[in-house]
Amino acid sequence: MKVGFISLGCPKNLVDTEMAIGLFKEKNYIIVNTPEEAEILIINTCGFIEKAKQEGINTILEMAEYKINGKCKFLIVMGCLVQRYKLELIKAIPEVDLFLAIDDYQNMWEKISKLIEKEEKKNNDLPDLRYENRIISTGNKTAYLKIAEGCSNYCTYCAIPYIRGPYASRKMEDILQEAEKLVNSGIQELIVIAQDTTKYGYDLYGEYKLAELLQKLCEIEKVKWIRFLYAYPESITEELIETVKKNEKICKYFDIPIQHISDTILKRMNRKTTGERIKNIVKKIRDEIPDVILRTTLIVGFPGETNSNFEELYYFVQRAKFDKLGVFEYSKEDGTPAAKLENGVHWKTKNVRYKKIMELQQKISKQILEAKLGKKVTALIEGISKDGTYYIARTYMDVPDIDGIMYIKNTENHFIGEFVDCKIAEVKEYDLIAKLCR
Repeated sequence: MKVGFISLGCPKNLVDTEMAIGLFKEKNYIIVNTPEEAEILIINTCGFIEKAKQEGINTILEMAEYKINGKCKFLIVMGCLVQRYKLELIKAIPEVDLFLAIDDYQNMWEKISKLIEKEEKKNNDLPDLRYENRIISTGNKTAYLKIAEGCSNYCTYCAIPYIRGPYASRKMEDILQEAEKLVNSGIQELIVIAQDTTKYGYDLYGEYKLAELLQKLCEIEKVKWIRFLYAYPESITEELIETVKKNEKICKYFDIPIQHISDTILKRMNRKTTGERIKNIVKKIRDEIPDVILRTTLIVGFPGETNSNFEELYYFVQRAKFDKLGVFEYSKEDGTPAAKLENGVHWKTKNVRYKKIMELQQKISKQILEAKLGKKVTALIEGISKDGTYYIARTYMDVPDIDGIMYIKNTENHFIGEFVDCKIAEVKEYDLIAKLCR
């Protein structure tokens, strides 16, 4: 049978999807890229914020149409949304044949085979979702490397600990073995992910081990770029900064989700840091690594956020000048402590604050990019524009599907997946235009 997959949400979810694709391939199913072809449609959902939940439901309903007007015989929905709302979804969307919560992943195939073949097939001696059977969906040069599951930070606004469970690091030897396999298959960029990468290893080894892991990844001969995302400020150590600084393979890029700068709001969020700590870590990273790219995410309109709290955040963004910055309007999530907090912020006020920060950041981003004009950088060619005029590429400054891209004039015979040296010639909003170096 032919199986089609749709993966929604974050890269961590995408890794789960890749493992599910690997499972079906192992069972000799044919993987297809369009829902029109699929006899089985599988949607991996996100349940993090309201917009993600709505996207998931809309996608499920859209794919359900293929059971009526297409070849689809079975519609399966998995992931975080199911983990949170399985019973409600079963009642609300009867078109779905099987809902798989995250708790079901270890006996996924038993449930799927029972659905498809109408008889129970046990396979309990072999875990269903396995890292070694992943089918990479991010091209032949870039892959995500998930180093931990779950989260134990318990930020008051976040449902992840209740969906994915407490933080659980993978063994370092297992991660390195997977990385070796990926690189031997042709992958040249490894993107290390977890809900909080900087907490890696503490639950297994009693100390933070991200720096050591990155160092060992650098020892893999054929890997070109290594980067890590979701580095929480309170766990960024001097050892980690030094490791990034001294290793050429590690992209000089820190993704630090700070969420706010006001101590009052940080405390209400149950963040394990302070505004002063955040400012100090940002300064230290920039002092140690002058060409570093800093990215962050913020939440505006959190319950109790006053005009004064917001102005403190705005002023910080103005001074910190992050290279990349994303903003979320606070979304009330069922079952989280923040959902019970008083002094909610009106939705119009949230939206005004969101727009104000984004307008400021747009100006900052433009200034930062214009300062890079004339500089030489290495870029990874990932595609060609429809008219063939430009290569579509990415530098160490950009994470795929999150940050900007680089357009390089197509003047020579290069190939997708090739690293090239180029010079930045123009700035176009969040993207760059470059010329190949001769």
